[in-house]
Amino acid sequence: MLFNRKKRNPIKIADKKVVQWKYTTCGYCSTGCSLDIGLNAEGKPVATRGTAGADVNRGKLCIKGIYEHELFESAGRGAQPLARKSISDEFESTSWDSALNSMAGEIQSIQKQYGRDSFAVVSTGQIMTEEFYTLGKLVRGVLGTNNYDGNTTLCMASAVSGYKRSFGSDGPPGCYDDFDHTECLLAFGSNLPEQHPIIFWRLKEALEKRKFPVIVIDPRVTMFAQFADIHLPVTPGTDLVLLNSLAHVILDEGLEDSTYLKNNTNGYDEFSKLIEQYDPESASKICGIKAETIREVARIFANAGSAMSIWTMGINQSTHGSDGVAAINNLSLITGNIGKPGGTSLSITGQCNAMGTREWSSCSGLPGYRQLENQDHRKEVADFWGVNEEFFPAQRGLTMTDIFPAIEAGKVKGLWLVATNPMTSMPDSARIRKCLSSLDFLVVQDAYRDVETNQYAHLYLPAAVWAEKEGCFTNTERRVNLVRQVCKPHLNSRPDHWIFSNLAKRFKASESMSFPESTADMFDEMRELSKGRLLDISGITHDRLEQEKGIQWPCSEVDVEDGGVTNSALGNAGSPRLYTDGKFQFADGKAKLLALPFENDNELPCEEFPFWLNSGRVVEHFHTRTKTGKIGNMNKFSPTPYMELNPDAAEKLGVKQSQYVRLVSRRGDAVVMAQLTHRVAEDMVFIPFHFHDCVNRLTLGLLDPYSRQPAYKQNSVRIESIDQKLAAKLNVEMRSF
Repeated sequence: MLFNRKKRNPIKIADKKVVQWKYTTCGYCSTGCSLDIGLNAEGKPVATRGTAGADVNRGKLCIKGIYEHELFESAGRGAQPLARKSISDEFESTSWDSALNSMAGEIQSIQKQYGRDSFAVVSTGQIMTEEFYTLGKLVRGVLGTNNYDGNTTLCMASAVSGYKRSFGSDGPPGCYDDFDHTECLLAFGSNLPEQHPIIFWRLKEALEKRKFPVIVIDPRVTMFAQFADIHLPVTPGTDLVLLNSLAHVILDEGLEDSTYLKNNTNGYDEFSKLIEQYDPESASKICGIKAETIREVARIFANAGSAMSIWTMGINQSTHGSDGVAAINNLSLITGNIGKPGGTSLSITGQCNAMGTREWSSCSGLPGYRQLENQDHRKEVADFWGVNEEFFPAQRGLTMTDIFPAIEAGKVKGLWLVATNPMTSMPDSARIRKCLSSLDFLVVQDAYRDVETNQYAHLYLPAAVWAEKEGCFTNTERRVNLVRQVCKPHLNSRPDHWIFSNLAKRFKASESMSFPESTADMFDEMRELSKGRLLDISGITHDRLEQEKGIQWPCSEVDVEDGGVTNSALGNAGSPRLYTDGKFQFADGKAKLLALPFENDNELPCEEFPFWLNSGRVVEHFHTRTKTGKIGNMNKFSPTPYMELNPDAAEKLGVKQSQYVRLVSRRGDAVVMAQLTHRVAEDMVFIPFHFHDCVNRLTLGLLDPYSRQPAYKQNSVRIESIDQKLAAKLNVEMRSF
């Protein structure tokens, strides 16, 4: 029998008339995808493609990367420095010389009157590593303020703290290649399909070759949880109880790697005594996971020939986030799963260069994972930079989350924000609004003039965006990769490195120091400072990075014999894993098992506020939407704040699909659209964190005692009805800034 099928028009891909492709690295999340930007005959970026042959993404991109070329001409870009005396005045355009002269003068005036630490600097995880290094050199060696941090405190500080406490140093020990070797994967508070789609693709690719169990621990039924073999819907804020109980089962049933424990760790006695208290029956009453399920998961993990753990904000953003990370490390250590293929404890980083700021910005110490508390480190860097070592403080100053209370207390009078947007990203945004409006002097340096925090700035500095400049990023697996300059900076904006270097020259203290104009020259300084360190990059150059599509540190120079003379040559292929020899960064070379008691300091649901509030990312957007909110194909799929609500809870409240409601916490309120779904439990709601004047009007300002990271996921709220026409009007107004 013949069928008459209507002929369909084939899909046509528009010809963007690309005449040249330029290599660069994605500027969104920490995956570190290599990509090429296509330029037309006029030199305008018109297309993006994944770079074939790049190990990280192997030619693939997520939806954000596919449209990344549209950033260069996106709305709201800053074109000229802007200044005003008071935040009640209108901004007026000014020259770069005038702006930087004014900024230097204001900093000097504030520090002269109130002391060096009265001026604070908060940076980002989204500029080049060479720019981080230059800013650290300026802040530590010239300005001298000790109140200096990056917004990575909001996302990765607990991972950093946990690594340092367990292994003696920051630095994720594993890599993406571990998916190809592992026999078990535990994922804590991580929704890879939406947060890091290309890493999720790498995992799926590994599973197609060889099946192994994937276990997801998350209060919400995320896309990743639906994909998993086992989903543990843990009670929010109780990950540490579950982790201690898994360790309890492993030791109780003799499943530990006793040889590895003896040779490579300290602290076993105190650790084993503590976890005796966390038997599965007792733990299940707190964490909400059945005792037998805890035993099953512990056995799967411990009996695997190699097992790995990954996590993101679900662990980090807690008052015991650092303990949670250390507890994940404990699991890896007691089973001997550090430093071997498929065995790792791998934090999945948030921003494109959060690793770069951890390594080279000098926020928490000095370049190359050096510590302010170490006199030898202070002297080494001071001599290299040409400053007096006494100029450096002997311990770290305030973190980002402590700088704002210091503003409230009148101890910080001036603030410089670099590519960070605390009006959207910080918890308890009403409190942040008051802090910013009380400053004597606020500088906002950002690629976008319409960033929400600029409402409170006295000086706005328009920075170049992403591939309008050149330098390096370091991704989650310690892979350094290159961002080539694709096009010139927008109008009169300037690269962040240029701004830092030219501001430095306006201070007398910089006269004995070097601030090269070229990021490649700054990279050479970093290479020299890295020699012999854990993060040795002395064998890397910009050109080599482009040629090899990224190199994982450590990658040191190698000595070669040439006619009987020893010379230094480029390094090896890089090191995919740390601690392969079982030697850690403590003085005795051993890792620490840590006894980590759980204290329930969650803001629990109650009669007045009966719902847990959870937050996270969606695949279309990045952080505060400063960039993705301007890209049509990102914004049209996720244009407005919404809340996931369980249909059974909605029925009791009389809430309908797509109806607006008001969420209320002890700190504030927000209007959101209800999306009914069984992905959340009946006593929980979920909101994407990307939207201004939304979730962080509600969140809690409690901090982890080690990392100072906020407890974004330990909040309770109630749901109230609201007039639908008024709610729609409020929503439009909120999005129009």
